[in-house]
Amino acid sequence: MSSYLIDAPIHIFRYYFALPPHWHSRSGYATEAVYGFTNLLLDMLARRPRHIACAFDESLGSCFRNALYPTYKCSRALPDAALAYQLAACREMAEALGIASFASERYEADDILATLTRKLRRYAPVIVSRDKDLGQLLARGASSLWDLVADRRLDSEALEQRFGVRPGQIADYLALVGDRGDDIPGIPGLGPKTASCLLREFEDIEALLAQLDRVAALPLRGAKGTAARLEQYADQLRLAKRLTCLEENMALDINPGQLRPQSVDLYLALALAGEFGISDLGGKMMRILGCAHGESE
Repeated sequence: MSSYLIDAPIHIFRYYFALPPHWHSRSGYATEAVYGFTNLLLDMLARRPRHIACAFDESLGSCFRNALYPTYKCSRALPDAALAYQLAACREMAEALGIASFASERYEADDILATLTRKLRRYAPVIVSRDKDLGQLLARGASSLWDLVADRRLDSEALEQRFGVRPGQIADYLALVGDRGDDIPGIPGLGPKTASCLLREFEDIEALLAQLDRVAALPLRGAKGTAARLEQYADQLRLAKRLTCLEENMALDINPGQLRPQSVDLYLALALAGEFGISDLGGKMMRILGCAHGESE
């Protein structure tokens, strides 16, 4: 039995933009993301997980990172009414399916996943996401990142082969190259190849900044210029590391036992499916949840 921690936003947005609007709630909202996400959750429950939980985002504009860097994620617009409806409906469905769900106005879904990973470290949870930022959790107890839709898994070795850095260096790597999706600037003129080369020589950015003379002497093209830019942008680099490093000590008063799949009111789940216009998942719900309900009796 495996333990799964689900990055809800990345899947919800994936379905929101990828699926056609074939489903509608009784109140008239399109619910393609609710359909896709509910289907994913049912697939996860069919695996009979030891633990399962979802992390949601409610912190756009109010995250602690915005206090550190006001333009953090400034290019992302707040959800409109249609998307906000689906985000709320997805969480409601997750909870109706007996899956522990978490959100915060101060912390992001990634921080929730980091905190849950710490709590489930002894169980080596699988992070159900394709987000490279979460690769750092492979150094904190997670066993793999799993892109469920593409059925691709990254363990520590595969992640190092892909990015050229160890999982524990992902935050440093992103601080060096920047993260356009989060509006975090990188060091000008420093790309992924140079960043990975630097992090093979130095453990983290503090070690890097403490030995700029060594950087200048490395057998890299433009090594002296790279050292000079690192010195020039040292404060920016340290701030970027604070933004890219995930917080794992949120005050979540929960223990591993509370992250096990909970008993489900099948009739409530089916009623919600009807409300959200995804009743064609009813048969799958009955097969998976009905079986689980029978096992629990």
